[in-house]
Amino acid sequence: MPRTTLRRLNGFDDTPAKLAGSTLVLVDYQNTYTTGVMELDGWRDALEAGARLLARARREGARVVHVVNDGGEGTPYDIRAEIGAIHPSVAPLDGEPVVVKKAPDAFVGTDLDRHVDAAGNDDLVIAGFMTHMCVAFTAQGAFLRGHRPTVVADACATRALPVTDTEVDARQVHQGALATIADLYGVVVPSQESLA
Repeated sequence: MPRTTLRRLNGFDDTPAKLAGSTLVLVDYQNTYTTGVMELDGWRDALEAGARLLARARREGARVVHVVNDGGEGTPYDIRAEIGAIHPSVAPLDGEPVVVKKAPDAFVGTDLDRHVDAAGNDDLVIAGFMTHMCVAFTAQGAFLRGHRPTVVADACATRALPVTDTEVDARQVHQGALATIADLYGVVVPSQESLA
């Protein structure tokens, strides 16, 4: 029998968000993660899932906010260059805001809160790159602001990480991050099909 979560102990609702009544926050779907030193394991499948999620959100009238990380000129996160641009398969449409951040939590030092508050939705649906970093910390930030985040697992990806004298494979890092989110900060669903 699975152990309980802090969410259940605290009486938080584990019902996934309804996409049409949510704000979709797409985190760091940048070319940064598709090539070179920061290429993520499984990025293609995650990006395709993100594109399906985005298309559905647009059809259902959800508010969409794109987030990008700006590491500055000459870095793999240079948003002024092709490497740091949002991947074309999930590119913003006119009217969809792009929030530029410099910290893993997309609420820190940005106007994301203003966009979320303007939409008037307590529910946020979050997906993107990397699961263990900006997705997890943005979900935490949303939770700490009183929102109800739902993270779409198959639309997220990450990479293997070194720790002490070993390497933790990307699947373990991904699953560990999702477990951390699901323990307290939000609801985790396997795919957008699980959203009402």
